[in-house]
Amino acid sequence: MKKTKRHIIYLILVNVIFNSCVEPINIDNSSTSEDVIVIEAIITNELKRHEIKISKTFELNQDGPSPESNAEVKIIDASQNVYNFNEDTPGKYISTSEFAATPNNTYQLSITTSKGDSYTSNPLTLTNETQIEDVNYTAETNENGTLGVSIFVNSFDPLGNSKYYRYEYEETYKIIAPYWSNLDAILTSATTFYTAQKTKEERVCYNSLSSTGIIQTETTKLSEDRVTQKLVRFIPANDFIITHRYSILVKQYVQSLESYTYFKTLNELSGSESLLSQNQPGFISSNIVSVNNPNQKVLGFFDVSSVSSKRIFFNFRDLFPFPEKRPAHIVPCELLAPRVNATNGNSLVEIIREGRLKYYTLNGEPPFEPPLIPDGGPYVMVIPKCGDCTTLGSNVVPDFWVE
Repeated sequence: MKKTKRHIIYLILVNVIFNSCVEPINIDNSSTSEDVIVIEAIITNELKRHEIKISKTFELNQDGPSPESNAEVKIIDASQNVYNFNEDTPGKYISTSEFAATPNNTYQLSITTSKGDSYTSNPLTLTNETQIEDVNYTAETNENGTLGVSIFVNSFDPLGNSKYYRYEYEETYKIIAPYWSNLDAILTSATTFYTAQKTKEERVCYNSLSSTGIIQTETTKLSEDRVTQKLVRFIPANDFIITHRYSILVKQYVQSLESYTYFKTLNELSGSESLLSQNQPGFISSNIVSVNNPNQKVLGFFDVSSVSSKRIFFNFRDLFPFPEKRPAHIVPCELLAPRVNATNGNSLVEIIREGRLKYYTLNGEPPFEPPLIPDGGPYVMVIPKCGDCTTLGSNVVPDFWVE
C-alpha cells in the first residue's frame, strides 16, 4: 500500500510538472490516496484569452488525471470586475473575453465545482515588467562533451525590482521530406492504379514543441538586477529539429518571491530520490484553499506574472558549415518496390489502398536506371514519414515564420 501511495504522489508531481505552466509548495507529511483537486492557473499582462486547467489526481490503474468538468471558474479584480471562464474541453477553461493583468490591481481566483466545492486564492498583484534584452545562440560543446547549440537569454531591470525569473519556450522547426515526390499513386479500381499530381503540400512542413520542466534564475546576490547569458535550451548537433531552419520563442516571467520559491521547491523535489523513499513527503499544498474545508488538500498554484518574449531564427548551416553533416532524418528511410501480385497483404494495390507507403519514383526511371530494385514492382516507395511531411507536422506556414 505504501508503494502505491508513493507512486500516486510521484505521478501527481510528474503530471503537474510536464502538463502545466504552474505547479505546487509547503509540504504536508501525511500520505493518502484520496482524490485531490489540481488547479493550474496563471494570468499575465498579455492581452489574450487566458487558460485554467482543473483535474483530479489519479492512481496507477488510470490513464491519467480525471478532468474536473462543469465547474464555475472566474477571476475577480480589485474593482470587482469579473472575468468568467467557460469549459473548452474537459477540465480546460478559457476566459470568455480577452483581458490582461495590469499594475496596481489585484486578482483573485474563484472556483466552484459541480458538486458545490469552492476554492479561492489570496488576491495577487502583477509583478514588475522587465523586457528580454537579447536571445542569442552559439555552437559549442557542453559539459557532457556533446556538440550542439546553446541558446541564452539576457535581461536587465535598472530599477532592481524584478529579481526572480522563470522561463518557458516554444520551438518551431522546418521539416523537409527527404524522399518527396510531386506525384501520388492512385487506385482507379480494386486492381489498377496510376500516378497523378499531388493536391496538397507534403514536402515542407513545420512542427512546434513547448518546453517542459522548470527553468529559473534569480539576481538577489548580484550587484544589479541583470540576467546574463542564462542557458534556456541546448540542442545536440545531431537533433533532427535543427536539420534545416529552427525558431525559438523565449518567454520570461517575472515572479514573486512566493511563486519563485514554489517553482524552485517543486523542481528540486521532482529530481530528488526522496520522492520514492519510505520517508518521502506527502502532497504539496498550494496558494489555493478550499472554502468549504480549510483542511482539504489542494494541488496547484495561482500565479499573476508579467511576461516578455523574444523570437530568433537560425539555419543549421549558420552554425555548422560544411563538411559537418546534417542530422539524420527522424526515422530511417528505406526505398522499397512492392510487387504487384505479392501475397500476405503486401501487394502494391493493398499498400496503396491502406496508405502504408508513399510513391517516390518509377523503378527504372532516372536516376535509378537500370531498376533500383531489380526484382521489385514498378514503383519505388517509402514509408509516409520519409515522403509526406504532414505525418510529422503541419503544412501551414506559421504566421511568424520568416526565411
